Amino acid sequence: MKMKLLFLIATLSIALSLQAGDEAAATEKPSFSATQTIQLTTVVDAIDREARTITLKGPQGNTRTIQAREDSDNIDRIEVGDNVAVEFVQHMSIEVFANDGMEPGSGVMTATGVNEEGETPAGMEMITTVTTATVEDINIEANTFKLKWPDGSIMEYVAQDPENLKKADVGDLVVTSYTEAIALSLVEVPAE
Repeated sequence: MKMKLLFLIATLSIALSLQAGDEAAATEKPSFSATQTIQLTTVVDAIDREARTITLKGPQGNTRTIQAREDSDNIDRIEVGDNVAVEFVQHMSIEVFANDGMEPGSGVMTATGVNEEGETPAGMEMITTVTTATVEDINIEANTFKLKWPDGSIMEYVAQDPENLKKADVGDLVVTSYTEAIALSLVEVPAE
């Protein structure tokens, strides 16, 4: 149940980010968002119970080793050959806001969860990185703009949509948000 609640929180966070993108568009400042979801079934290829790691093999033979959390008591219920459902979500949004003097900054938020002992082994992790930059220069003729990042570096970019340069102003705040969420759950295989 805990796992389902945390996955719901992750989904809600992504939905709120999408809604914020819609609000930014309504204020005529540029915004962009995109989401990609991958669902697949993997097979447990190896388990190291002492190190608390599980190696999963994907449908194309690629492997990935994951670290079980210390508070996860269900690792003993997992065996080599078990099927594991994996859902991987990536979301990125870029929004431009009028700035009232804020300096560029960044932050990371992480949420994790596992099912309770005795429930079907499952877990999730969501990591969201938010970084802000200020618009330092806009060159409509060259179709470029410059952003000042939290470390003080200034980088120049080419606008994908030249009309967006007309909607932004020097000094605006550009907020980039990148989220990766992964949910894993042991798949019960019906008896034959």
